Amino acid sequence: MLKTIINAWKIPDLRKKIVYTIFILFLFRLGCAVPVPFVDITEGLAAGAEGTFISYLTMLTGDAFNYGRLFALGITPYINASIIIELLTVAIPALGNLAKEGEEGRKKMGVITRYVTVGLALLQSIAFFVYIWSSGTMLTTDHAGNPYTGFAAVFQGLVVILTLTAGSTVVMWLGEQINNKGIGNGISLILFAGIVSRIPTILYQLIMTAYQQGSWYYLIVPIAFISLLGMIVFICWMDGAERRIPIQYAKRVVGRKMYGGQSSNIPLKVNLSGVLPVIFASSILSLPPTIEMFVESKLKDGGFGQTFFGWFHNTSPVYAVIYFLLIIFFAYFYASIQYNPIEMANNLAKNSGVIPGIRTGRPTADYIAKVLSKLILLGALLLSVVTLYPVLFTDITTLAEFPVNVSIGGTSIIILVGVALETVRQLESQMMMRHYKGFLD
Repeated sequence: MLKTIINAWKIPDLRKKIVYTIFILFLFRLGCAVPVPFVDITEGLAAGAEGTFISYLTMLTGDAFNYGRLFALGITPYINASIIIELLTVAIPALGNLAKEGEEGRKKMGVITRYVTVGLALLQSIAFFVYIWSSGTMLTTDHAGNPYTGFAAVFQGLVVILTLTAGSTVVMWLGEQINNKGIGNGISLILFAGIVSRIPTILYQLIMTAYQQGSWYYLIVPIAFISLLGMIVFICWMDGAERRIPIQYAKRVVGRKMYGGQSSNIPLKVNLSGVLPVIFASSILSLPPTIEMFVESKLKDGGFGQTFFGWFHNTSPVYAVIYFLLIIFFAYFYASIQYNPIEMANNLAKNSGVIPGIRTGRPTADYIAKVLSKLILLGALLLSVVTLYPVLFTDITTLAEFPVNVSIGGTSIIILVGVALETVRQLESQMMMRHYKGFLD
């Protein structure tokens, strides 16, 4: 990876793209430090809110949401809008046909996604304002000590809501600029920058825990570091694993020439759905703890409500089981949208391709569906290992009375490793393209 980056830096065109990408990411981190007017959050919203949607957004935005900064919503509204539009292309035929119209169709879909992003950002900004207002983190008086009332209070709310919405829109624009003029996927790189920015703080907390507690912590904290490195190696292996379905193309004579007859394969990645099942599952499981924050004062000690919400704490065994089942469910759900065995079988038949030992038509579609089903299950199980290990590690150390909270969860590590590998692949393809271009010239 390091060698690829060094070689890419030697190419002037690629060097400009790398510098431009770094500059855009710098602007993103700069916006994460700009405070929103009228907001005064000193201790952080995520304090005592582990496992909630707040801690989830804090992880994705690099603490910008935690302290109410300009880019507090980050790229989340755009991700949600993209997922919603992608799902609607299956439910609404008009959107599905629009997505198949080539470049013009993709441009129109992009415009629709942007409008949906702004709408979701506005809704999330309103929810954010209501929460910080109820939690008492708003500046309720001016510099002279006079309370904001009437029009001044309404104006204060409008400023906070519009500022957060505008910040989310700017983040979406920054991601698109990386796509157009930089290297890598802009949305993924912004997520990458937000998560990486929290790593020094997390490492400092682990080191200080060992320094302050002493004893067994000098052994447990290094084990946590080694575990994280092992997870990174495991994710790299999982990302490159694939199942290749052999394809044999029939020979055919056109005029005096013979075409076809070659062998090929259909490469299917073991992790077909990427990190999306984990993101979906995390989002759903973060909703009950978030609701608990608003109704906690009304819950009776030892009552059903307190027990029910306790199931969704990330230290509960029930949480781990539900998390595991949701990952498997969303892995199958997302893969069923992305891959159509019948369409794949029809495309093979049109190109005179067959799977050795399998008849064309329905038997081919059934065989592909069977292979996909096994790969989806295997990929979901591998994802579950990565995502649940930090939870189990924290639980085990807590039971042993040496609690070490591994703040970088499996979702974060999968995003970090996946984005790094994807960016390196793009650099390699760009260098390969320029190599062939120079050879032809």
